[in-house]
Amino acid sequence: MSYVENSVDNNMNKTDVSSQKIKNTNEDIEKGRSDHSVSSVPWGKVIVVILAMGILLAACAIAWVFQDWQTSLQVFAILVVVYVISFYWRWIWVALRTAKRDFTALFCYIKILLLTRSFTKKNYSMPEIFHDVVTRHPNKACFLYEDETWTFKQIEDYSLRVSAVLKAKGVKRGNTVALMANNYPEMPAIWLGAARLGAVSPLINTNQTGNTLLHSINVAKCDYVIYDSEFDEAFQEIKKEINSSIVLLKFTRRPLNLSPESLKVVDGSDDFTGLLESTSPSPWNPSDSDGFNGKLLYIYTSGTTGLPKAAVISPSRMVFMASGVHYLGGLSPKDIVYCPMPLYHSAGGCISVGQAFIFGCTVALRNKFSASAYFPDCIKFNATAAHYIGEMCRYILATPPKPTDRQHKVHTVYGNGMRPTVWTDFVTRFGIKKVVEFYGATEGNANIVNIDNKTGAIGFISRIIPAVYPIAIIKVDQNTGEPIRNSRGLCQVAKPNEPGVFIGKINPSNPSRAFLGYVDKQASEKKIVKDVFKHGDSAFISGDILVADELGYLYFRDRTGDTFRWRGENVSTTEIEAVISRVADQRDAVVYGVEIPNTEGRAGMCGIVDVDNTLDLEKLVKDMAKDIPKYARPVFLRVMSSLDMTGTFKLKKVDLQKEGYDPTLIKDKIYYLDPKLEKYLSLGPEEYEKIVSGQIRL
Repeated sequence: MSYVENSVDNNMNKTDVSSQKIKNTNEDIEKGRSDHSVSSVPWGKVIVVILAMGILLAACAIAWVFQDWQTSLQVFAILVVVYVISFYWRWIWVALRTAKRDFTALFCYIKILLLTRSFTKKNYSMPEIFHDVVTRHPNKACFLYEDETWTFKQIEDYSLRVSAVLKAKGVKRGNTVALMANNYPEMPAIWLGAARLGAVSPLINTNQTGNTLLHSINVAKCDYVIYDSEFDEAFQEIKKEINSSIVLLKFTRRPLNLSPESLKVVDGSDDFTGLLESTSPSPWNPSDSDGFNGKLLYIYTSGTTGLPKAAVISPSRMVFMASGVHYLGGLSPKDIVYCPMPLYHSAGGCISVGQAFIFGCTVALRNKFSASAYFPDCIKFNATAAHYIGEMCRYILATPPKPTDRQHKVHTVYGNGMRPTVWTDFVTRFGIKKVVEFYGATEGNANIVNIDNKTGAIGFISRIIPAVYPIAIIKVDQNTGEPIRNSRGLCQVAKPNEPGVFIGKINPSNPSRAFLGYVDKQASEKKIVKDVFKHGDSAFISGDILVADELGYLYFRDRTGDTFRWRGENVSTTEIEAVISRVADQRDAVVYGVEIPNTEGRAGMCGIVDVDNTLDLEKLVKDMAKDIPKYARPVFLRVMSSLDMTGTFKLKKVDLQKEGYDPTLIKDKIYYLDPKLEKYLSLGPEEYEKIVSGQIRL
């Protein structure tokens, strides 16, 4: 699943619109292409059609006069077939190649719509959806954690106990009860208990401290915060700055089935664990919530570009995300799903937890991701499916080969962010039959899934029935992210193999097409593009640059703002990162553009990890030269001991970009690529001044 924070401001004033219209009209004239959105007549095609129709009618008339009407019909049929093949052979070829894929997806999409329609009619929230699953198999394993097995009944009972405690604390419909807890079964059970009372639960990233943590509490307008005692120090640091009206409840995890005599209940109104152990579960009743389209969770964006924003997740959104992977990924309720993903994010907390809560799968949890333990854990839990995200697969592939690499039962792995450069090696080494790569922003309204194992693809757009699922790739300025509009002020669909931004059409009356956005309404507005294909319509704009090939397969290219221009060429940071990481023995690498005074564009800079001082710079230059064009090779190199990552394994680059290549600001070793010697040379204060002044030209 792509998680994006780059925003697009669509509030263009009249002057901007006019100038954009003139600019695009001139470009169309220069390129000799007609604008399909403009009501200009394609006279060439009209003449061809008229001639074809004339020939067709003449042939039929001759056959009728000299033979009979049956022969005339045969001639008509033959000529129609010849005409269609002659003028539409390419479309027919695409249709034949993709029909199975598209109609399989259509069948799954219908199942998703029927499921959401059923929940909509009943106005179910997640406690009701989960209760139906519990009723079907109360004693089946819901969560596996370390050596513990939690049944569906145990999870519901725990959530009912949570509901009783929170109700006694005054929690009611419309309250905000934040949760900061690690990956154990109680975590989703706690927010399920809060949801039963009609409260919404922001799931706080467990890596947050200081101002970022305080921001997450404030931006969600929390009334209550339940936090794991493991994070007590982080809360003590900001306790004085937290609004005094916010109720803090500390939770201490205890192993399942711990004997009563070993419990040490701590007296105190803020001891959430003690309150749970001394309170009887509430009787099961339908939740006091806004139902299927109400607010369920706030999930924070990854924070790759600044402070995290709280995205709104409704039960309908969670069902749509989880069912998309379930049906399109070919999962079944019999599957045991391994999930080392953080449950505070939509990938683990909605998609994987949703496999249990909505479909009755068993989900095996791990507190922290470990590359070396990934497949051994799958063996331990008898997992048949496994979840990945971000750089996980590269880390797993970098572990030494073991005899147990193929001794697991995993038939499907699903997730987002598997780089094409590791895809084939990963499935070959570990014997994975199916990779279900998906794409979708946490705050978005559209998800796409690779359903047929197409290497490197993150999903597809149907070329034969495109209207069924209203998504598109539109042309944008790759530097600003602004849509490129035609002379009527409307967006333009990107052609096959042409980069563009992914959008999902907004339909407020359809739960699966509605855009809930963020808690911050201003931030939500920035993710909406208006006047897309007709005046007055709107769409969620992802900010991610994708490319669709002729068959409709979609490939991730970059994020708007990450692509930079150097020597008159656009450079994709994602592509360069993948190559450098591969040639440098799967090291972490992050690429970004930096400014050089009095120089057009931005020069590439790469931060690369070298923990043990084994990075061979000469070899790196030679290896990069084989796969990276000269203009795209990093001009600057920053050798680091580690790289900061988000909780969902995305590399942070904003701070690195701000620090640039000034050696007085950076303790790491910095190098610059000498264009004549074609080797990296050390960059100190003296070299820096010469680069800034233009004495060293790059």
